[in-house]
Amino acid sequence: MRRYGSAVLLLLTGAAILRISLFSELYLRYVQSGLRPYLVVSGAVLVLLGAAAGVVRWRGRHAEEEHGQEDDHHQDGHGHAHPGPRLAWLLALPALALLLFPPPALGSYSAGREAAQRAAQGVGTFPALPSGDPVRLTLAEFSSRAIYDSGRSLKGRTVRMTGFVTQDDDGTWYVTRLYVTCCAADATASKVEIRGTDLSGHPPTDAWVTVTGTWRPKGELGSDAAWPPVLDAGSVVRVKQPADPYEKR
Repeated sequence: MRRYGSAVLLLLTGAAILRISLFSELYLRYVQSGLRPYLVVSGAVLVLLGAAAGVVRWRGRHAEEEHGQEDDHHQDGHGHAHPGPRLAWLLALPALALLLFPPPALGSYSAGREAAQRAAQGVGTFPALPSGDPVRLTLAEFSSRAIYDSGRSLKGRTVRMTGFVTQDDDGTWYVTRLYVTCCAADATASKVEIRGTDLSGHPPTDAWVTVTGTWRPKGELGSDAAWPPVLDAGSVVRVKQPADPYEKR
């Protein structure tokens, strides 16, 4: 069986990649949607290579049997083609884990490791928000306007945002979202402090929520005192994690 180790590893890895990219949207936990075609092609190539390697090994074994080389191969437990060590099978465990138990999207732990991130640089005037309340914004859009918009476009507007819950040791809690340029490896955090809810307590850490409320000005524009921005929330509703958990830059 060890002679087929490399083929099995290729097949497992390819199948895992196809599972998260072709047959589901789990790949969105790790990379942006634009990379899906590359993942699908990579998974298909690995599966084909694994199948080809298995066929080559199978034909080679039968060729040895036809020439009477199989007995010589096992005389002293070695043979001319040395199979790899049994520990090499451990290389299959990551691929098998990805196939059966895909890891979750990044959450509060990753967000907590990030320093204060700015969604924009420099104070200036922002375009007017769409008409009608509540206006749906990403956390990055809300943070940019709250920290840098000299036109105060958020003033008097009701906004709605979706993210997961994080909190400080003192009980202050935030709606947080990670945003990425390419993949989860470059993820950085954007968060909004939530105040003013009539709810007792708040949803648990890492729970996904949609919050609706109004901006509370804080600190001088463009300063560290303005971050994180604050939302006086009128409602907080638990929701399911979206298929794509990350915001895009």
